Order: sequence, then C-alpha cells, then structure tokens
Amino acid sequence: MGVVIPAHNEEHHLGACLRTVQTSAARVAPIPVVIVVTADACTDATAAVAVRGGAHVVSTHCHNVGAARAAGARRALELLDDAGPDVWLAMTDADTLVPSGWLTHQAHWARRGYDAVLGTIRLAPRTTARLLEGRHNAQYFRTRRGSETQEPWEHPHVHGANLGLSASAYLRVGGFAALPTGEDRDLAARLSKAGHRIARTDEYPVQTAGRLRGRAPGGLSDVLASLRSALTHPAS
Repeated sequence: MGVVIPAHNEEHHLGACLRTVQTSAARVAPIPVVIVVTADACTDATAAVAVRGGAHVVSTHCHNVGAARAAGARRALELLDDAGPDVWLAMTDADTLVPSGWLTHQAHWARRGYDAVLGTIRLAPRTTARLLEGRHNAQYFRTRRGSETQEPWEHPHVHGANLGLSASAYLRVGGFAALPTGEDRDLAARLSKAGHRIARTDEYPVQTAGRLRGRAPGGLSDVLASLRSALTHPAS
C-alpha cells in the first residue's frame, strides 16, 4: 500500500498527520506500506518533518495540488514496484488525522472487489468556531437519513483527504489531473464513468483542520470562510 500526502508549507501540521498514518499502517502488517509526502513549493521545514516522520519525500514547485498528488502517486508506485499486482493507493492531506483503522478499512473494501473508496471528513475539535462548525455540519450531513434507519449513508462527497483506490484503476483512468482544485472530484468522476466499483462510506472518517485560509482554492477553507461570511453578514 502507498499513502500519498501533498503538502505546501505544512511543517506545523504534518508531524501529527504522519504519526496517525504510521499507526494505521502498523494495523495492516504484514502488508508493506510506503508513505510519500509531496513537498510542493515549500519554503519551510515540511520536507524535514516528513523525513523525521518516516516518509519518502518528493519535491515539486508547481503550486498545484493535482500535480502534487500525481507526483506522490508516481513515487509510491515506483517504491512498490515489486509488491505485486494488487497495490492500493490511499490519499490524505497534511492537515488531517486519520483513524487507526483507516487503512484496514480500505483494505477491506479492496478485498471485496471495490476499485475505490470515498470516505468522509470531520472538522477537527477546537479548530473551528462552534457555530460555524454547526452550520458546516448541517450542510454536510443533509443527505444522511435519520437514526431510525440502519442503512449506511452513501454520501455524495469526495475528499482527497480520505480517498483510496487500486493502482490499476488509478492508472487506467489517467491518474490525477494537474488541477489547482477539484482534482479529487475529477478523478472520482472519471472512475465512475469508466465503470469502476466505488464505495462511498462514512465509516472511519478523518479529522481535518477547520482553517479559514487553506492551501487549495475552492477547498474546505473557502467553504468555511464563505459560511463565516454568511453568519457575520446575513442577507437582509
């Protein structure tokens, strides 16, 4: 398995992210797991933090999260060249904490014959004002059925912070496009169009920082900033 993490000036978040990924990797032993951090246009100690955290580092200067994810995936596949035909790629973000069962969960879906897993997120505690978190959650969970049903929530979301797929499916659809934002949704759309089996699951969500200034335009930070603006300046 390969875990790919794009990072742009994330020295303050990356160490905690890598500790959770290492914990999750230990749970899938003896399956080999390589962690690759793409340090994209970094001017801080992101690369050094990645090395201390046990990750391989790819340095890029593209200021582009899609290109950064693609570069990390290429390196992971190179490192896993001798791992056999069933290589699995898991994606997360540098400001995200993954649960200990995260990779085990993805491996479970892979064994069931699924080509990709689209997971969900939660805002990390104490990183977002409570009122803003409530507004975000109201939108995020609006398609989830009430607690009276036992049916799993097949959510509509796509997050690069919680995504996994087989290497064969990834390569078949051309991998991540060099998009400054929405590269995860673009990849998921191409997987669906190609007929790959995709699991949409709310089990094992990751925790991501509720920042109002993020790294990718149009990402979660922009969504939260828009919600805060609406709370601060409600329409008359």
